[in-house]
Amino acid sequence: MSTRRDFLQNAGLLTGGSVLASALGNESFAYFKNSVMPSDRVNIGVIGLNGMGWANAATAMRLPGVVIAALCDIDTTVIDGRIAELKSKNIDTSKIAIYSDYRKLLENKDVDVVIIGTPDHWHALQMIHACQAGKDIYVEKPVGNSIVECNAMVAAQEKYGRAVQAGQWQRSQQHFGDAVNFVHTGKLGTIRNVKVWCYSQSSPMQPKADAPIPAGVDYKTWLGPAQLRPYNRNRFHYSFRWFWDYAGGLMTDWGVHLLDYALLGMKETAPNTISAVGGKYADPRAASETPDMLNVLYGFDKFSVSWEQTMGITNGNYGRDHGVAFQGDNGTLVLNREGWEVIEESRSANKIIVPLKRSVDNGVEKHWINFLEVVKSRDFSKLHCSIQEGAKVATICQMGNIAHRSGKQLQWDHAKKQFTDAAVNAKYLSAVYHNGYSIPKI
Repeated sequence: MSTRRDFLQNAGLLTGGSVLASALGNESFAYFKNSVMPSDRVNIGVIGLNGMGWANAATAMRLPGVVIAALCDIDTTVIDGRIAELKSKNIDTSKIAIYSDYRKLLENKDVDVVIIGTPDHWHALQMIHACQAGKDIYVEKPVGNSIVECNAMVAAQEKYGRAVQAGQWQRSQQHFGDAVNFVHTGKLGTIRNVKVWCYSQSSPMQPKADAPIPAGVDYKTWLGPAQLRPYNRNRFHYSFRWFWDYAGGLMTDWGVHLLDYALLGMKETAPNTISAVGGKYADPRAASETPDMLNVLYGFDKFSVSWEQTMGITNGNYGRDHGVAFQGDNGTLVLNREGWEVIEESRSANKIIVPLKRSVDNGVEKHWINFLEVVKSRDFSKLHCSIQEGAKVATICQMGNIAHRSGKQLQWDHAKKQFTDAAVNAKYLSAVYHNGYSIPKI
């Protein structure tokens, strides 16, 4: 007898082109013409239809038994564009429910799983409300826009018992796992420092004048718990990530992916000390608030982790624009999305060289296969990136930004899960909520 958990048994056999390319309009976009029984299907609602929100929807639609049941966005132009895109692929959209208010989507009893692909400042509220509504959730990274939000999201998952996968899809790529396993063999010798970096080609934004709200945009809802401001294109859609009201810049955008692997490699969860230096060095007049250059040093008991970011320059460490480097006595393992290799330490008697081992799989697709398997099995221990893991690294990234913004070297109290500096805790531990919004008490 078929059950709702059976349909993914063969999902691991699926192959295909780039899901991200598909989601961005590539003609390889494919909708799985599933023939499973209705009781075997998973109905998905998507909140936030730009960027990774839509890439995740495209990924989900490639898998057997998945049906897009509902779409939600505060921009009717975006919704109309996605419906037109689906129709152009001969997908029947007549039964897809359309919403501008995510709370109405959560009331839809036909929706089993929710994708949260909204700006960072909305993640916590929407994930907690989805847990309360009995939905399973795939939430984009960074999971929270403050340390308090991260803690509340974990508490909500544990109270309501929902499957929650953080969108850190590198956790599902084979070569990332292989690299960490090599670090754990000890062959690199004593690791004293882990270098983590992101050199982005994005140039600092030039200021733009405030403007009328575009037709079809519910801008007040987009702002949500953030303070009211006039509409400005620099603060909307993709570029929201360069403003503290909504996100945390490159640190939270890329740092959650890369610092995650520094922690995994070193089997650590949180540092003892955090210090930072940075600013808007490329162009002090830029419209963005987050720094274009930032160096953060995390101190652990027997090693350090350094984060290095620069915008407008792509010539990063080891000739790579992003990566993680585990520097050991016998050699340095360098890892990024392209693959990993080990560069020997010339003075070491233990010669270890590992030629570049390239990435060979699709992390986003594998991440979704894993998530849907857990949705069926209810074995949350098998999630590749649970909300607990996503919150852990999002907290690390918040620490770096807080050290920069406070201008202080900070000490972390592991037992209390806060800084030892009460003034810093009061100012930065929680995001300030406006317009009547607040984090629900869990």
